[in-house]
Amino acid sequence: MTWKERRTVTILLSIAGALFLALLIVFGMIYREGLEEALAGTDAAAAGLSESGAPADPGAYSALRYYNGSATLSFVLDEQGTWIWADGPDFPLKADTVTSILETLASLKFQQVLPAGESKEEYGLDNPSATLTATAGTGEQSLSFGKTTTDGDSYYMMMNGDESTVYIVADTLVNLLQTPIYDMCALPELPDLSEGALRAIMIQGPAPVPESSEEGEDGQGEDGGEGGEPAEEPERPAVTLNARRSNGEDQPALWFEGSDNVTASPLLQDLLYDLRTMSMAKCVDYFPSEEAAEICGFASADAILKVEYAANGMDQTFTLTVGARMPDESGRYVRLEEDGAIYALSADSIDAVMTISVAGMRGAAQEPAPDGNQE
Repeated sequence: MTWKERRTVTILLSIAGALFLALLIVFGMIYREGLEEALAGTDAAAAGLSESGAPADPGAYSALRYYNGSATLSFVLDEQGTWIWADGPDFPLKADTVTSILETLASLKFQQVLPAGESKEEYGLDNPSATLTATAGTGEQSLSFGKTTTDGDSYYMMMNGDESTVYIVADTLVNLLQTPIYDMCALPELPDLSEGALRAIMIQGPAPVPESSEEGEDGQGEDGGEGGEPAEEPERPAVTLNARRSNGEDQPALWFEGSDNVTASPLLQDLLYDLRTMSMAKCVDYFPSEEAAEICGFASADAILKVEYAANGMDQTFTLTVGARMPDESGRYVRLEEDGAIYALSADSIDAVMTISVAGMRGAAQEPAPDGNQE
C-alpha cells in the first residue's frame, strides 16, 4: 500500500469516527429527553396529576363551567356532595354527563404538542369554539378549544392562558360539552299503572271552541265574558271507564263505560297497554315561560287523562295533560299534575288516549285519530 493509499484510509477512518461520535451524542440527547419526560410523568403521577396537569382523580373537582359554542353551563357540588346545575338548583340533574366530562379531563392525553404560531387565528383560538374551567381545591384548570384539525377528529387547544403552546387533543371532550342541559334531566318515574292497580280512567277531549260575538248592550265581550273578560272554558267532553271486580282485588277486572261492558274492546286493550308501558321520552323545557307553554299547546290542552289507581293500599290519582303534537310528529308535549315542566311522550304511548278523547269508545272505528291513525 502506497503512502497515498494509507493517507486516504486514515482520512476515511477519521471521518467515520467523527460520525460515530456524533451519533453517540444525538442518541444521548434523545435518551436524556426521554428520561426527563419519564421522570416528569412519574412526578405527575406521584402528585396525582394527569398529563395535562389536571387532577387525575375526577372526584377531586368541585365546580365545572363551560361554554359549548351556544350556551354557558355551570355545575357545582352541593353540601351533600351532589352535582347541581348552578343556574337551576332545583333542576333534577342526572350527573352522568358532568362526571363523564371530568373523567375525560382527568385522563386527557395530547396527540401532539406544537409551538404556537404568530397568530392564534391560525388554530381558531382567537375566537374559541368552546372553553372549559374546572375547579379542584384552590386551583383551576382552564382549556380553550379552537377549530378542528383537517381530519375533523381532533381540536387545537390551549391551556391555562398559556399562548406559547398549542395542543392537539381528541374531540371526545368537546363532543361531551355539546349535550343540552335538558338532556341531563332525570325524567320523572311514572306510577305503576298496570291493570291490577287501576280503578277508573277518565279521558277528557279538547274544549269546544266558544262562539264569538261582538260586544253588545249587555256588556259582553267578543269571548262572551263580562266587560270583555275571557269566558270560562266550556266543559270538555269526557269518557269515563270504571273497573269492576266481583271476585276480589286480584281478579281481572271488567271495564264499563256507564252500563256498557267494553272489556273486549281492542281500543280499551290498547289503552291499558299504553298505561302499563308509558314513560317520558325526554324533557323539553323544565322552566317554561307562559309563551313557551302556549306554543306547546297548553293554553287549551288537546286532552286530559286522569287515572285512579291503588298504591300501597291507598287510592291515588295520576293526571296527564296533553298538549300539541311535536313538530317532527314523533309524539306530543305533556305535563304532569303539579309539575310545570314540559316533557315529550312518544306517539305510540298516547295514541289510544287521543283516539278516545276525540271519538269516544264507540265512534273510534269510524273517525280517524287526531295523530293521523285510523282505529
